[in-house]
Amino acid sequence: MTENLDFTVAIPTYNGESRLPELLERLQKQLHTENLSWEIIVVDNNSTDNTAKLVQAYQKNWQCPSPLKYCFEGQQGAAYARKKAVAEAKGRFIGFLDDDNYPVSNWVSAAYTFGEKYPQAGAYASQIHPDWEVEPPENFQRIAPFLAITERGNLPLLYEASKKLLPPSAGLVVRKQAWLESVPEKSILTGRVKGNMLSSEDLEMLSHIQKSGWEIWYNPEMEISHKIPIFRLQKDYLIPFFRGIGLSRYVTRMVSIKQIYRPIALLSYTINDLRKIALHLLRYRTKLKHDLVLACEMELFLSSLISPFYLWKNGYFKK
Repeated sequence: MTENLDFTVAIPTYNGESRLPELLERLQKQLHTENLSWEIIVVDNNSTDNTAKLVQAYQKNWQCPSPLKYCFEGQQGAAYARKKAVAEAKGRFIGFLDDDNYPVSNWVSAAYTFGEKYPQAGAYASQIHPDWEVEPPENFQRIAPFLAITERGNLPLLYEASKKLLPPSAGLVVRKQAWLESVPEKSILTGRVKGNMLSSEDLEMLSHIQKSGWEIWYNPEMEISHKIPIFRLQKDYLIPFFRGIGLSRYVTRMVSIKQIYRPIALLSYTINDLRKIALHLLRYRTKLKHDLVLACEMELFLSSLISPFYLWKNGYFKK
């Protein structure tokens, strides 16, 4: 018989050898978990560094009563790693932490308590603070939420489906029952991999959970810091990053819309994307070449416009 636990911390990682130690150290020191049964699973998403050896070394000297486990997922992409985590997890709640997400000392207990208090919550997000390697430009706040920064106040907040806004997967807790009932076996989006920045696989998953009638929440008591290195603030990273978000938009926009209404929705979104592009050009056309934030926004608008055509041409709808 499979043992059922209260909580699973799942850590999908790719080449996380240098980032995992701080996260594992923090998880060993979690407070107020004496009455919880919980586990930690590192999901190695086909790493080429010494991630496996690092986890094995920690397992030999593990100082936490909750077990540290390791599993391997050879199919590249965050969606595959999360799916593997769900299959391996024994917890009723699964808390996803990226290898550069560092939780406060009561993160696990706050996550479990919230899930018990809100039984209709299929998933709920952390309050995520940035830990910049270097300070970003002054106007970077315009696009900061796309880098998994979520600071939405100190009160719980319900993500209403009508507002078309969902949190990132960093620091996200999912009720395992909600995942199993809602998330399809095969997703269209699978996550960024080398040579392909197409993303938003987390939003596709959350859209399915929300569509099934589960609530999505923000829990400010689950605080984490997100370490953001300098290369993520540079043009060579950010422009492809926003292109990947935009090109995936058709999928996340259409999950909750019935098939019969999708042509009308596509027309509406196309008109709105064209409007955004036109307004952006009118306001900032002389600054686009020199302002990285404005260039990122334009890349997002343009890529969102061509998203359905890109996905169709590249065979994503045949998956």
